[in-house]
Amino acid sequence: MEIKVLGPGCAKCGKTEKLIQEVIKETGVDASVEKVTDMLQIASYGVFGTPSVIVDGEVKCVGKVPKKDDVKAWIAG
Repeated sequence: MEIKVLGPGCAKCGKTEKLIQEVIKETGVDASVEKVTDMLQIASYGVFGTPSVIVDGEVKCVGKVPKKDDVKAWIAG
């Protein structure tokens, strides 16, 4: 599983990345997390709000820190 956290490096982006790492650790899911900070690359995903979360190429969250339960649902499949 490939998860991308899109954002320029703001506090909410950091919080989102930390939350995703925490859920991966708790659930034991095999996933890689990539932080994308380049605004052109972020725009290429069609999102214009950050933080955004992409799971296996699918946009899951835009413009807010996701809830822990939402992240669990995304990575559970």
